[in-house]
Amino acid sequence: MEFLLQPWAWYVSGPLIALVMFTMFYFGKRLGISSNLENLCAIGGAGNLVDYFKFDWRKNKWNIVFMIGLIIGGFLSSNYLSSSKTVAISMETKVELKELGFNNAGDTYLPAEMFNTLNLKTISILLIAGFLVGFGARYAGGCTSGHAIVGLSMLELPSLVSVIGFFIGGLTMTWLIFPFIFK
Repeated sequence: MEFLLQPWAWYVSGPLIALVMFTMFYFGKRLGISSNLENLCAIGGAGNLVDYFKFDWRKNKWNIVFMIGLIIGGFLSSNYLSSSKTVAISMETKVELKELGFNNAGDTYLPAEMFNTLNLKTISILLIAGFLVGFGARYAGGCTSGHAIVGLSMLELPSLVSVIGFFIGGLTMTWLIFPFIFK
């Protein structure tokens, strides 16, 4: 059982991801999380407000099952297959985060300074970030998992451009915007 509590090696997890991708490709399905969010909006009645969500979500029931599986898998792995709740980050990163006001960096996956304190700044950051991620996923024609795992494996040029954009956005956020917000 101890081997389940350790991160899986790339030569185990990589082929498993490839097997899932091949199986989905064989059955004519494409992996992506943003399409699940579209389905949830359609189920919730967003089609009454926005024409974009007027579609038969029942054709994508497998996507809903996939998303439920992700939630259950995330819960099981974080509660029963993790040897620790701490995050292994370098001392240099801990020092840099402490300078930004994150005193217990690495103690948990979600920093208490950001998620335990519901103030206007935190709520604003989360709402703006959520909007930007949602808008970006729709503008790019899919989310990071859809483009990086599926699109790149199918050698799609738009996915390569999207993934490059995701990395540029992530680096910009990490090195420029994040320190500006929290200093």
